[in-house]
Amino acid sequence: NKNDQHNLSAFWVGCCLLMSHCYCSDYHFEYTECDMHQSRWRVAVPNKLDTCTGLPDPVKGTHCTFSCMDGEFLEMSSQSCQKCAGGSYSLGTGVAFDEWDSLPAGFVTHGVSIDDDSQTNCSKSSWVPMGDHIASNVDECTTTLSFAVNLKKAGTVSFEYLYPDNNIYFEFFVQNDQCQSTDTESRFVKLSDADWSQYNVKLNQGTNVLYWRTTAYALQETSVKSVLLKNIAISGVAYTSECFLCKPGTYSAKLGSARCNPCPADSYSNKGATMCHQCETDTYAEAGSGSCKARPACTNSDYFYTHTPCDYSRQTQIMYKWMEPKICSESVPGAVTLPASGQLTACPPCNPGFFLTNTSTCQPCSDDFYSNGTDCAKCPAGTEPVVGFEYKWWNTMPSNMASYALGYGGWEVAGDYIYTVPGEQDSDFLVLTLSVPGYRLPPSSAKDEEATELSRITFVFETTCTADCMLDFLAGYSKMNQHIVEKWHGTTGKQSYSYVVQDNITTSFTWAFRRMQSHGTRNHTSDVAKIYSVLVTNAVDGVASRCRQCAAGSSDLSACVPCPPGHYMVNGTGVCESCPPNTIIRPQQTVGREACVPCGPNTSTNQARSACVSDCTLHVNSGAGQHLLYNFSSLANLTGFRSSPRFTSRGLRYFQHFHLGLCGKEDRQLAVCVDNVTEQRREVRGYACQSMVVPSDTRGQGLVSSQPFVIADLLLGVTTENSLDHISSLENMFPVNIGLPDVIFYYRASETTQACKQGRSTTIRMRCDPTVTASHQISLPSACPEGTCNGCSFHFLWQSQFACPLCTSDHYREIVSACVQGIQRTTYVWQQPLQCYAGVSLPAQRVNACVSMDFWLKFGVSTGTVAALLLIGVICYFWKRARKLEFKYSMLMTAGDKEECELPAADSCAIMEGEDAEDDLIYLTKKSFFHKAKSYSRERTSDGFDSIPLKSSASSLLRNEEDMDEC
Repeated sequence: NKNDQHNLSAFWVGCCLLMSHCYCSDYHFEYTECDMHQSRWRVAVPNKLDTCTGLPDPVKGTHCTFSCMDGEFLEMSSQSCQKCAGGSYSLGTGVAFDEWDSLPAGFVTHGVSIDDDSQTNCSKSSWVPMGDHIASNVDECTTTLSFAVNLKKAGTVSFEYLYPDNNIYFEFFVQNDQCQSTDTESRFVKLSDADWSQYNVKLNQGTNVLYWRTTAYALQETSVKSVLLKNIAISGVAYTSECFLCKPGTYSAKLGSARCNPCPADSYSNKGATMCHQCETDTYAEAGSGSCKARPACTNSDYFYTHTPCDYSRQTQIMYKWMEPKICSESVPGAVTLPASGQLTACPPCNPGFFLTNTSTCQPCSDDFYSNGTDCAKCPAGTEPVVGFEYKWWNTMPSNMASYALGYGGWEVAGDYIYTVPGEQDSDFLVLTLSVPGYRLPPSSAKDEEATELSRITFVFETTCTADCMLDFLAGYSKMNQHIVEKWHGTTGKQSYSYVVQDNITTSFTWAFRRMQSHGTRNHTSDVAKIYSVLVTNAVDGVASRCRQCAAGSSDLSACVPCPPGHYMVNGTGVCESCPPNTIIRPQQTVGREACVPCGPNTSTNQARSACVSDCTLHVNSGAGQHLLYNFSSLANLTGFRSSPRFTSRGLRYFQHFHLGLCGKEDRQLAVCVDNVTEQRREVRGYACQSMVVPSDTRGQGLVSSQPFVIADLLLGVTTENSLDHISSLENMFPVNIGLPDVIFYYRASETTQACKQGRSTTIRMRCDPTVTASHQISLPSACPEGTCNGCSFHFLWQSQFACPLCTSDHYREIVSACVQGIQRTTYVWQQPLQCYAGVSLPAQRVNACVSMDFWLKFGVSTGTVAALLLIGVICYFWKRARKLEFKYSMLMTAGDKEECELPAADSCAIMEGEDAEDDLIYLTKKSFFHKAKSYSRERTSDGFDSIPLKSSASSLLRNEEDMDEC
């Protein structure tokens, strides 16, 4: 209605009256996006909406490629470059981030789990602003710091970083707006040196997303040192329309500054300062401080002592010095004063291999000379110098050693030892380095690929701590590329430690001591580490402390010639004697018969007689008297496997990865384990090695491998016994084997550690299992799922059909078939269960001619029939004969009845011509056929003689006489 329209009109008129004309403080200028002709417009943008009217009209802007020099900014009103005022700075076409009280606008940080299966909560993992720098996380998460910037032209990004710990990997990379990584030399950042390191990367025109990413991977319960970033600068932006004020603790005194300078120690400045102000009395400030602090009372931890160089009288002065910069006050009640310096003491002797000059300084002996620390002497004829470095007197810092600190402090010499001096903060790293340009075996030592000890460093040390201090010993081919060899926590008694150098690349050793992890504390500066002696053997530029005997008749004016392989030198004579067969020479010991070491069972010496090797074959006599021949050549290739998943206390999943090279002779391959976390990619080699792997997809690879070390580099022997050379392979560690005896390979690692003072050992139990058709099935002890229960003794069970003995004729049997149609087949089959492979093959089926059962049945029936017929014929014959005799007997009896009482006629009258008298005698009376047959057999009388019927006529006469008597 009309009233509403009137009210609305009145409202807008009132608003216009309230909105005054815009002033310069009510708006600011911005450029529009560049068009295809690289042109743009300058427009006014109000700081707050609907607060004023009358904004300036858009005007033609500068060309998109326009930029200002360092120390200048683009004044948008005039669209010209102006110099920054004092107390401010600019990068011209860049931006800088040097204040980290909070996360600057545009930076994003977030954390994710390194392992998708991990239970670790990474939602709170982030980069943490720490005032003048930003620190990475130290938990087991991958934490990313990112920043997106659009460059109008190609530029650069630079930053300073501190990366002292290889237990965390640190990478920097750049992606475009399509999430494609740009080309850079390396995305893996190198470890820092003594101080902050600089990193520079070129950036392309367009959108660039910068990523700083860290992942802690130390799986042991050890503290991890954060990666620190500061002074991030990016160039190539379109312009900067204002200068940045100098942060507190810095200043710029002149116009057009590209950066601000830090205030010196004991001075301070506020934000945007053009000069620094001195601290008042009894206050102090570190360099680059924004305020001063009250000086604490001086204590014994605020000073240290050192020695002056020896004078002409071999005297040295003990000098006491305050820690620099000095922050304590001697005037505060209870403060200590600096002890008086200048006390004279006798200088320690020169170190072995050095001699004392006329100026009371120690100089190294020349080549072919040796010294015990006094005078140099030439090695006698027939000897050679044993070179190296041996430091046991500490009047001055050796020329190849240096001390520095990540913070304040360092190492100082103290006559009998070198020690860490108090620092400004407990978190300061006090570093001592020893540089060795290379190593060289003495001329009399055999060159052999099996030799694992190129050099050895041995040092004696101790630590005294009131908190959880830490001493690290590192080795590497430079100070920038080192790995931690060993570390000690807390107070450690005086002890010796040795490290074997296996590759001729190590040029730097480092001892790093830190009192506490926390920053900003100064409660344990009295904690100290001491090193008493350092010995390095076979150094290229080393000195000699003694001479070694050459082989007799082999020395000349230049060098010694070694004894032949397999020979030792008789002590003090130089005579070379042959070691017994199948023995090797101990490393670094070639003198005396004890240098000959017999090879273990079923091993033989290599060509240089420096190591025992196996050709992967083995002869075993089983308990059943069976001779078994093993050939493990099929398993000799390098084999890798891993343990079951393990979890840290924070839930990070990891594995123990093992690499094995079972056996082989001179040209065998070595197992290799790699550290792919840091840029140096350190490798270790041997019969067996181990590394720790963590699943990860944050680096474009499936696994992160770290902390590699050798667990076997010397083969001791191969046997079926459960112990060898004080190493035991207990059967109860694995499932019971009811078949053939296991064959066990015994190894030892020469490198010793704090926990394994005798070195590590490894046993691989080879078990025949015909069901395992793959090349390997390696398992770990159920009681020790990481392969070891104590970290020093490793045990593995390798099951495979290739671990079975070679097949022989004892492993099969023959099966003979029935004779079928005159053919008999013989088939050969394996004995079950089969516990062999390869070797002899099953013989082919054999076919033989044979006679079937039908033939023998017919033959038997025919033979039986013939025998029956013959028997019937014999019976019939005897029956007929019996009938005939019976007839004759009847005739005789009839004749007797007719002529009773008459003498018989002559015998011949009773025997017809052609008849046998014996028949007449036998059948005189009627007998059965059975008795008649028996009468033909001889009868033996009781006196043992045969009773033979007489054939004369006497018997007839007797009978006739008896008949006459009856008459």
